[in-house]
Amino acid sequence: MAITEVAIYAHLSDADIEALGGELDRIRADVERGLGTRDANYIRRTITFQRTLDVVSRLAIALSRKRIGWMLGVGGLAVAKSVENMEIGHNVCHGQWDWMNDPEIHSTTWEWDMAGLSSQWRYSHNYRHHVFTNVLGMDDDIGFGVMRVTRDQRWRPYMLLQPLQNLVLAAAFEWGIAVHGLDAERARDTTGVEKAAQAKALIGKIARQTGKDYLLFPALSGRRWRRTLAATLTANVLRNMWAYVVIFCGHFPDGAEKFTPAVLERETKPEWYLRQMLGTANFDAGPVLAFLSGHLSHQIEHHLFPDLPSNRYAEIARRVRALCDEYDLPYTTGPLLHQYLLVMRTVHKLALPDRFLTATSDDAPETASERRFYGRNIIGIGEVHRSSGRRGLRTALRTAANATARVRTNPREERPFAVGLGRCTEC
Repeated sequence: MAITEVAIYAHLSDADIEALGGELDRIRADVERGLGTRDANYIRRTITFQRTLDVVSRLAIALSRKRIGWMLGVGGLAVAKSVENMEIGHNVCHGQWDWMNDPEIHSTTWEWDMAGLSSQWRYSHNYRHHVFTNVLGMDDDIGFGVMRVTRDQRWRPYMLLQPLQNLVLAAAFEWGIAVHGLDAERARDTTGVEKAAQAKALIGKIARQTGKDYLLFPALSGRRWRRTLAATLTANVLRNMWAYVVIFCGHFPDGAEKFTPAVLERETKPEWYLRQMLGTANFDAGPVLAFLSGHLSHQIEHHLFPDLPSNRYAEIARRVRALCDEYDLPYTTGPLLHQYLLVMRTVHKLALPDRFLTATSDDAPETASERRFYGRNIIGIGEVHRSSGRRGLRTALRTAANATARVRTNPREERPFAVGLGRCTEC
């Protein structure tokens, strides 16, 4: 099952977690003190770049006589839509730029260029997902209600179609997000009138969005409307697929752990920080790839500080990674293709009934709990060797993997019982 005792799983004592939380609070304070003109200019330049690229790409689609011109226009439009959704819309709606007090670039006023309503998304994402990250039954983003991404989710026969569902979700990701946001809002509404109002609001946004994309711009193209319609549809699908890849690689590769609702009982801010670090994953990216992904290549940093400007994530990441080294915690990252292939392994594997799976629900690549350390000669929870440095979760995971490999090569090898599980208060 998922992790119930985060401190035990992380091999950290209460004092360790409090100290880690203090270090992360200092990172936040340092960044907030440094916000200013450089950051404001960054987001304004980004908006100008995105809008210019959008216009130029649409002109190329409408005016070009050759296929290469159409393809370049489609590519440019897909990039413009991706930047608007991820580096601008997603981050503005998180309140990353509210400190500027600019009424145009503010979380309460920005409406993004996609089917869903930003107001509905803010509740389902900023609250349900970011507060209760990867908590089963609380975070609706675990599989988005249509995918099985952990063995804690009960297998159903329809999940045999999960590989196909995955492809449909990728191509229609904006529509899945729109429905996802509506469902979250309707779940918290108490009357039929409120639920109907939410549905009406979304229908209105969809009408405006589809009218702009699939009626207005094709109509402006005159006799070449089919060319413009095909270009817009293609750009939207490409944008959807890119957003899907980025989001899935930040939440569902190996190492992005899941948690039971018990972790929320009396959870402190430092414990919340720790849960974010264990429940998310990065992928390696240079400046261009990071920009195109809305800097969600730094998903760990984004979940730690969702309302700090995205252009600061790279510098924050250096300090977060140093903390992971200091506390012997894993910093889950890897090349984008590698992370995506891990996600695809999970999606296809968990489409099958549990009886066809070999690993346990406590010790599988995509699902783990503190019980994975039972029956193995692993370093004691929270134990610190002052002479040789900290021995924590990263070391424990490596030791456990080596023990598993030895057992596979020598099944008769005995596995000594684990050190007692419990928080270390004297480390």
